[in-house]
Amino acid sequence: MNFVFWGDGSQTAKDQVEEALRHVRDTSNFNWTFIFILAVVFYVYWTEIKNKNWDVLIAGVSLYAVHWFYEIMNAIICKASGYPLWAVSAESTTFILLIGVGWELSMMFTMAGIISYKMLGDNPDKVVFEKGKIKITKRLVGAISMAFLFAIIESFLAGTSNGSFIWVYKWWGVLPVFITTYIPFFLAANYVPKLSPKVKKISLLSLIGLNTLLLIILIPTGVI
Repeated sequence: MNFVFWGDGSQTAKDQVEEALRHVRDTSNFNWTFIFILAVVFYVYWTEIKNKNWDVLIAGVSLYAVHWFYEIMNAIICKASGYPLWAVSAESTTFILLIGVGWELSMMFTMAGIISYKMLGDNPDKVVFEKGKIKITKRLVGAISMAFLFAIIESFLAGTSNGSFIWVYKWWGVLPVFITTYIPFFLAANYVPKLSPKVKKISLLSLIGLNTLLLIILIPTGVI
Protein backbone atom coordinates (compact mmCIF):
# COMPACT_ATOMS: atom_id res chain seq x y z
CA MET A 1 0.00 0.00 0.00
CA ASN A 2 1.42 3.35 -1.06
CA PHE A 3 0.02 6.81 -0.33
CA VAL A 4 1.01 9.68 -2.61
CA PHE A 5 0.60 13.22 -1.31
CA TRP A 6 1.77 15.35 -4.27
CA GLY A 7 2.18 15.07 -8.01
CA ASP A 8 5.73 14.40 -9.13
CA GLY A 9 5.75 15.91 -12.63
CA SER A 10 7.28 12.69 -13.93
CA GLN A 11 7.25 11.58 -17.52
CA THR A 12 5.47 8.42 -16.38
CA ALA A 13 2.55 10.47 -15.05
CA LYS A 14 2.43 12.52 -18.25
CA ASP A 15 2.47 9.36 -20.37
CA GLN A 16 -0.39 7.92 -18.29
CA VAL A 17 -2.47 11.06 -18.85
CA GLU A 18 -1.81 11.00 -22.58
CA GLU A 19 -2.86 7.34 -22.70
CA ALA A 20 -6.01 8.16 -20.74
CA LEU A 21 -6.86 10.96 -23.17
CA ARG A 22 -6.85 8.43 -25.99
CA HIS A 23 -9.52 6.43 -24.12
CA VAL A 24 -11.95 9.20 -23.17
CA ARG A 25 -15.43 7.88 -24.07
CA ASP A 26 -13.85 4.85 -25.74
CA THR A 27 -15.73 1.57 -25.11
CA SER A 28 -12.77 -0.81 -25.41
CA ASN A 29 -12.73 -1.41 -21.63
CA PHE A 30 -16.50 -1.67 -21.28
CA ASN A 31 -17.96 -4.50 -19.21
CA TRP A 32 -21.23 -5.39 -17.51
CA THR A 33 -20.33 -3.87 -14.14
CA PHE A 34 -21.40 -0.60 -15.84
CA ILE A 35 -25.03 -1.78 -15.80
CA PHE A 36 -24.92 -3.24 -12.30
CA ILE A 37 -23.59 0.01 -10.80
CA LEU A 38 -26.28 1.99 -12.64
CA ALA A 39 -28.95 -0.34 -11.22
CA VAL A 40 -27.63 0.22 -7.67
CA VAL A 41 -27.80 4.00 -8.12
CA PHE A 42 -31.37 3.77 -9.44
CA TYR A 43 -32.35 1.62 -6.46
CA VAL A 44 -30.89 4.10 -3.96
CA TYR A 45 -32.57 7.12 -5.54
CA TRP A 46 -35.96 5.51 -6.04
CA THR A 47 -35.93 4.27 -2.46
CA GLU A 48 -35.37 7.82 -1.23
CA ILE A 49 -38.10 9.11 -3.57
CA LYS A 50 -40.54 6.46 -2.32
CA ASN A 51 -39.77 7.46 1.27
CA LYS A 52 -40.09 11.15 0.34
CA ASN A 53 -36.68 11.97 1.78
CA TRP A 54 -36.44 15.16 -0.25
CA ASP A 55 -33.58 16.74 1.69
CA VAL A 56 -31.54 13.56 1.27
CA LEU A 57 -32.17 13.63 -2.49
CA ILE A 58 -31.26 17.31 -2.68
CA ALA A 59 -28.02 16.57 -0.84
CA GLY A 60 -27.16 13.88 -3.38
CA VAL A 61 -28.01 15.98 -6.42
CA SER A 62 -26.21 19.03 -5.00
CA LEU A 63 -22.91 17.25 -4.58
CA TYR A 64 -23.25 15.53 -7.95
CA ALA A 65 -23.91 18.82 -9.74
CA VAL A 66 -20.85 20.42 -8.13
CA HIS A 67 -18.81 17.31 -9.00
CA TRP A 68 -19.70 17.65 -12.68
CA PHE A 69 -18.85 21.35 -12.75
CA TYR A 70 -15.41 20.54 -11.32
CA GLU A 71 -14.87 17.72 -13.81
CA ILE A 72 -15.75 20.00 -16.74
CA MET A 73 -13.35 22.69 -15.46
CA ASN A 74 -10.63 20.06 -15.01
CA ALA A 75 -11.10 18.90 -18.60
CA ILE A 76 -10.92 22.50 -19.83
CA ILE A 77 -7.66 22.99 -17.88
CA CYS A 78 -6.32 19.88 -19.61
CA LYS A 79 -7.18 21.28 -23.02
CA ALA A 80 -5.67 24.66 -22.23
CA SER A 81 -2.45 23.54 -20.51
CA GLY A 82 -1.88 20.01 -21.80
CA TYR A 83 -2.53 18.22 -18.51
CA PRO A 84 -5.45 18.17 -16.07
CA LEU A 85 -5.21 18.67 -12.33
CA TRP A 86 -6.27 15.04 -11.94
CA ALA A 87 -6.89 12.18 -14.33
CA VAL A 88 -8.10 8.60 -14.18
CA SER A 89 -6.13 5.91 -15.93
CA ALA A 90 -7.57 3.83 -18.76
CA GLU A 91 -6.66 0.67 -16.81
CA SER A 92 -8.72 1.59 -13.75
CA THR A 93 -12.17 2.10 -15.24
CA THR A 94 -14.63 0.56 -17.67
CA PHE A 95 -15.42 3.93 -19.23
CA ILE A 96 -13.77 7.37 -18.99
CA LEU A 97 -16.44 10.08 -19.12
CA LEU A 98 -14.04 13.04 -18.95
CA ILE A 99 -10.30 12.95 -18.35
CA GLY A 100 -10.71 13.18 -14.57
CA VAL A 101 -13.64 10.87 -14.01
CA GLY A 102 -14.50 7.28 -14.84
CA TRP A 103 -17.94 5.70 -14.71
CA GLU A 104 -17.47 3.99 -11.35
CA LEU A 105 -16.16 7.16 -9.70
CA SER A 106 -18.97 9.30 -11.08
CA MET A 107 -21.61 6.84 -9.88
CA MET A 108 -20.03 6.84 -6.43
CA PHE A 109 -20.43 10.62 -6.36
CA THR A 110 -24.15 10.26 -7.09
CA MET A 111 -24.40 8.67 -3.65
CA ALA A 112 -21.66 10.52 -1.74
CA GLY A 113 -23.93 13.45 -0.91
CA ILE A 114 -26.70 11.12 0.26
CA ILE A 115 -24.28 9.28 2.53
CA SER A 116 -22.87 12.52 3.92
CA TYR A 117 -26.30 13.94 4.71
CA LYS A 118 -27.59 10.74 6.28
CA MET A 119 -24.54 10.60 8.54
CA LEU A 120 -25.60 13.93 10.08
CA GLY A 121 -28.47 12.18 11.86
CA ASP A 122 -31.77 13.68 12.98
CA ASN A 123 -30.35 16.99 14.21
CA PRO A 124 -27.81 18.26 11.64
CA ASP A 125 -27.80 21.77 13.14
CA LYS A 126 -26.74 20.58 16.58
CA VAL A 127 -23.90 22.76 17.88
CA VAL A 128 -20.83 20.68 18.69
CA PHE A 129 -18.54 23.61 19.55
CA GLU A 130 -19.36 27.10 20.74
CA LYS A 131 -17.15 29.94 21.84
CA GLY A 132 -18.51 33.47 21.86
CA LYS A 133 -20.14 34.12 18.49
CA ILE A 134 -18.47 31.10 16.93
CA LYS A 135 -20.76 28.11 16.55
CA ILE A 136 -19.74 24.93 14.77
CA THR A 137 -22.53 22.53 13.88
CA LYS A 138 -22.65 18.93 12.78
CA ARG A 139 -23.15 20.11 9.19
CA LEU A 140 -19.72 21.73 9.10
CA VAL A 141 -17.94 19.01 11.05
CA GLY A 142 -19.53 16.40 8.79
CA ALA A 143 -18.48 18.19 5.60
CA ILE A 144 -14.87 18.62 6.73
CA SER A 145 -14.66 15.05 8.01
CA MET A 146 -15.96 13.58 4.76
CA ALA A 147 -13.67 15.85 2.75
CA PHE A 148 -10.68 14.65 4.76
CA LEU A 149 -11.67 11.00 4.29
CA PHE A 150 -12.06 11.40 0.54
CA ALA A 151 -8.73 13.24 0.23
CA ILE A 152 -6.95 10.39 2.02
CA ILE A 153 -8.68 7.83 -0.21
CA GLU A 154 -7.57 9.80 -3.26
CA SER A 155 -4.02 9.77 -1.89
CA PHE A 156 -4.20 5.98 -1.82
CA LEU A 157 -5.64 5.85 -5.36
CA ALA A 158 -2.83 8.09 -6.62
CA GLY A 159 -0.37 5.52 -5.30
CA THR A 160 -1.92 2.46 -6.95
CA SER A 161 0.18 0.62 -9.51
CA ASN A 162 -2.31 1.23 -12.32
CA GLY A 163 -2.46 4.97 -11.60
CA SER A 164 -6.13 4.99 -10.67
CA PHE A 165 -5.66 8.70 -10.00
CA ILE A 166 -2.91 10.59 -11.79
CA TRP A 167 -1.48 13.87 -10.52
CA VAL A 168 1.03 15.56 -12.83
CA TYR A 169 1.56 18.99 -11.32
CA LYS A 170 3.94 19.06 -8.35
CA TRP A 171 1.82 21.67 -6.56
CA TRP A 172 -1.33 19.54 -6.77
CA GLY A 173 -2.01 16.86 -4.20
CA VAL A 174 -3.86 15.90 -1.03
CA LEU A 175 -3.97 19.36 0.57
CA PRO A 176 -5.36 21.30 -2.42
CA VAL A 177 -7.74 18.42 -3.18
CA PHE A 178 -9.02 18.53 0.40
CA ILE A 179 -9.44 22.32 0.51
CA THR A 180 -10.50 23.30 -2.99
CA THR A 181 -12.42 20.21 -4.11
CA TYR A 182 -13.82 17.98 -1.41
CA ILE A 183 -14.75 20.63 1.14
CA PRO A 184 -16.97 22.43 -1.45
CA PHE A 185 -18.46 19.07 -2.48
CA PHE A 186 -19.60 18.19 1.02
CA LEU A 187 -20.56 21.72 2.00
CA ALA A 188 -22.98 21.58 -0.93
CA ALA A 189 -24.37 18.23 0.24
CA ASN A 190 -24.81 19.30 3.84
CA TYR A 191 -25.96 22.90 3.43
CA VAL A 192 -28.02 23.16 0.22
CA PRO A 193 -30.90 21.14 1.76
CA LYS A 194 -31.07 23.82 4.47
CA LEU A 195 -31.72 26.65 1.99
CA SER A 196 -35.18 28.03 1.29
CA PRO A 197 -37.16 26.14 -1.39
CA LYS A 198 -36.77 29.01 -3.87
CA VAL A 199 -33.00 29.33 -3.39
CA LYS A 200 -32.55 25.55 -3.60
CA LYS A 201 -34.46 25.41 -6.85
CA ILE A 202 -32.62 28.35 -8.43
CA SER A 203 -29.14 27.20 -7.36
CA LEU A 204 -29.57 23.57 -8.41
CA LEU A 205 -31.32 24.25 -11.71
CA SER A 206 -28.76 26.93 -12.59
CA LEU A 207 -25.79 24.66 -11.96
CA ILE A 208 -27.37 21.67 -13.70
CA GLY A 209 -28.30 23.89 -16.64
CA LEU A 210 -24.78 25.31 -16.84
CA ASN A 211 -23.21 21.85 -16.72
CA THR A 212 -25.56 20.60 -19.44
CA LEU A 213 -24.88 23.59 -21.67
CA LEU A 214 -21.11 23.23 -21.28
CA LEU A 215 -21.25 19.51 -22.11
CA ILE A 216 -23.44 20.11 -25.16
CA ILE A 217 -21.03 22.73 -26.49
CA LEU A 218 -17.61 21.42 -25.42
CA ILE A 219 -17.88 17.68 -26.19
CA PRO A 220 -18.87 17.99 -29.88
CA THR A 221 -16.25 20.71 -30.43
CA GLY A 222 -13.53 18.47 -29.02
CA VAL A 223 -12.62 20.73 -26.10
CA ILE A 224 -13.34 18.07 -23.52
